[in-house]
Amino acid sequence: MRNYEDSYRHKGLRKKLVDSLRKKGISDEAVLEAMQAVPRHFFMDTALESFAYEDRAFPIGEGQTISQPYTVAYQTQLLQVKPHDKILEIGTGSGYQACILAEMGAHVYTIERQRKLFERLKSFPFLSRYPTIHFFYGDGYEGLPTFAPFDKIIVTAAAPYIPEKLMDQLKIGGVMVIPIGGREGQRMYRITKVDNQKFEQEVFDNFSFVPMVSGKK
Repeated sequence: MRNYEDSYRHKGLRKKLVDSLRKKGISDEAVLEAMQAVPRHFFMDTALESFAYEDRAFPIGEGQTISQPYTVAYQTQLLQVKPHDKILEIGTGSGYQACILAEMGAHVYTIERQRKLFERLKSFPFLSRYPTIHFFYGDGYEGLPTFAPFDKIIVTAAAPYIPEKLMDQLKIGGVMVIPIGGREGQRMYRITKVDNQKFEQEVFDNFSFVPMVSGKK
């Protein structure tokens, strides 16, 4: 059985990573504190553990990745997370982003379409630390209408367009952060739901995400 140890060395490497994120423009101290608190190496294959605190993405299987820490921090900062926010996450992946949100006090409802990744999370003991995370196997484009509305929605894969069903599940005044675009690259959007017919869009930096795919696998 894997030994989940968070040593002084790991914590020191995490501090260096957090310091580098601050230099790159991440200014939300709550985001930085969460990144410091959550051991990223727990979410990666042991063969990659020595690289866990480099600011880059790594494969986690099934054609998916654990996002670059800067990307996680960037999206989370745009989301403007507040304690007790009810957040829908599209694309659980390794579970790292969900834990960052839960560390910040959010109630997280997260969907994964890859059965193997979803099943893997069931045997991940670290997740017991965050009882406010609720895991679902399903199609991210459909969202979770049963649990709507949500204060915030975060999409961790690139969509070719803004999914209407997700906007329907957002509260009035709620915010969705989503990368929009094709394989050649995407722009990060923050969309605020003013009312049921009106949305405000803000466009931010370029990123590269795996594509958001419909259905389950």
